[in-house]
Amino acid sequence: MTTSQNATASRGADPRFPSAAEEGGHGSGALPIHGFRGTPDEIERQWYERVYRGRGDSMRQLTWRAVLMGSALGGVLSLTNLYIGLKAGWGFGVAITASILSYAIWTTLHRARIVRTPMTILENNCMQSTASAAGYSTGGTLISAFAAYMLLNNRTMSLPAMLAWVFFLSVLGVTMAIPMKRQMINIEQLRFPSGIAAAETLRALHSVGNKGMRSARALGGAGLLALIGKFWADGLVLVNAKLAPFMIGTWMTALNERVFGPAWMGRTVMLSWEPMFIAAGAITGLRVGWSMLLGSVTAWMIFAPTLQHAGVIEGSGYGSIVQWTLWGGVACMVTSSLLSFALQWRTALRAFTDLGAMFSGRRDANDPVAAIETPSAWLLWGQIVGFVGLAWLGHVTFGMPYWQTAVAVLLSFALALVACRVTGETDTTPVGAMGKITQLTFGVLSPGNMTVNLMSANVTAAAASSSADLLTDLKSGYLLGANPRKQFIAQFAGIFIGTLVTVLSFRLLVPDASVLGTDQFPAPAAQTWRAVAVALSGGIRSLGPVKTWCIVAGGLVGIVLTLLPRIFPEREHLVPSPAGVGLAWTFHWYYGLLFFLGGALGWWAEKRYPKWSEEFTFPVASGWIAGESLMGVALVVWENGPELLRKLLGG
Repeated sequence: MTTSQNATASRGADPRFPSAAEEGGHGSGALPIHGFRGTPDEIERQWYERVYRGRGDSMRQLTWRAVLMGSALGGVLSLTNLYIGLKAGWGFGVAITASILSYAIWTTLHRARIVRTPMTILENNCMQSTASAAGYSTGGTLISAFAAYMLLNNRTMSLPAMLAWVFFLSVLGVTMAIPMKRQMINIEQLRFPSGIAAAETLRALHSVGNKGMRSARALGGAGLLALIGKFWADGLVLVNAKLAPFMIGTWMTALNERVFGPAWMGRTVMLSWEPMFIAAGAITGLRVGWSMLLGSVTAWMIFAPTLQHAGVIEGSGYGSIVQWTLWGGVACMVTSSLLSFALQWRTALRAFTDLGAMFSGRRDANDPVAAIETPSAWLLWGQIVGFVGLAWLGHVTFGMPYWQTAVAVLLSFALALVACRVTGETDTTPVGAMGKITQLTFGVLSPGNMTVNLMSANVTAAAASSSADLLTDLKSGYLLGANPRKQFIAQFAGIFIGTLVTVLSFRLLVPDASVLGTDQFPAPAAQTWRAVAVALSGGIRSLGPVKTWCIVAGGLVGIVLTLLPRIFPEREHLVPSPAGVGLAWTFHWYYGLLFFLGGALGWWAEKRYPKWSEEFTFPVASGWIAGESLMGVALVVWENGPELLRKLLGG
């Protein structure tokens, strides 16, 4: 009998410990989702003895092939988040998509005898962590703060400065999570639902049967169809101009002219062939989908025509109209996110009351869990490197005094602490609220300086996002019995390729501010950040009466839509999502329609074919988003390649 088995048997019926069936040990094939009971020492000992798989390196975890595969997949998938982020201000985690792709690739290579052994479940977990850092954590700051900086100043940062800024932000955010992991995941057993979903996906992929390859084939097939569809819609003309009449885009334009006419098309009220937003709607759900449609109708079919007829809005087209619609939408999103955060004051209070426990973690030399956790010294060095790098860059590039960077970093730790706890309890990372709190703070500390306002908030939002992303990945590793220190190293490794790929890709797609706020890249996240900075800089009254009243009305709508589900929780599904309604006021009308169609399609599939929906909705939707995004990036580079490269190298 092994040491682990002896320890398990000796506990017998002690009520402080869950039974094997109750905890979901490896023998049953389930995961210990419901956690363990007892004192902190007992909880950690139960996990170490019943779940941890790393004793004696019985299963490979941190390997070169896992890190390289995660870096490659994360780098590719980062393009999808950049593309859809510039289109709709939305981002999707890449961990599950990367897991399915990695499993499919490695299984195929193993069956073809190109590699000798399949990737273990813990290797795939490490790969997932690297891919998540490379594909998600490093890119969010580009589509929001950096793009807003370009809109405000009509210029971009130098390439070396952008690379360094994103890298130091990622280092700061990832290492901030170190003291939070043991308290929030080990001791308090916070759920982090996306981490549970990722662990369940990995377990299903590596279980006996063909389910993993079925998911992989669904994802790959959807991606291939999306590649073909996007090329057919927009790419044929790049091969030969004579093929333009055969493009889906040409057909859609003719249909729109016949059905809607120039006036409504100028308000973006028309049909568009961009199925990836249908796929995105299937992932986000019906409530968000119909909320976006509601917001689109009120903004682009009621509000915009009214102001045009009154002579307030002159001209037509997305660029002219969004300068008026975005204020109500931004106010709705800002008030709802801040109020939602305020209503979770108990969670915030718990985050700060647990600070002592985080930093006084037991460091007994005989504590086996401490030996595999990430050392606190790594936190210290990471924060020093991140702070020094950001302080110097902020001073040289943006003229930020060093003390303001120090305030931003200190505020980042406090808000990242709250953001991680909120993510663990609700599966929602309040990045927007964190950024807005910092913007409000620096609106007082440095009034009138819009650049400092943006980039200080960028520090907070990026740190909160990276920390929450790491803890979500560590939760999946915790459930699977992974070594947390090795998983942290895998996550940290993804920062390097993620920084390089996302920054270079962003510079290729957005060589200057002229492409932002256009039909190609509406950049609603950047519009939101820019609007808050402008309002705080000059004061709301400087915007004029119409925009001021839009802010007041939008803010009230955000408050009401946030409070209603708490007053009538049983009717929550009937209350519009304030994020969905507000976001629809910042991008094209047809995006709201496509999100709604996707949400309705996903809801119908879930009700009509629940088993099929559970297995295939996410892989098919993720594959379609990835395929269409990658082809969209390829077409932009194909059409404007020489000029883009010239601007990139000259920037």
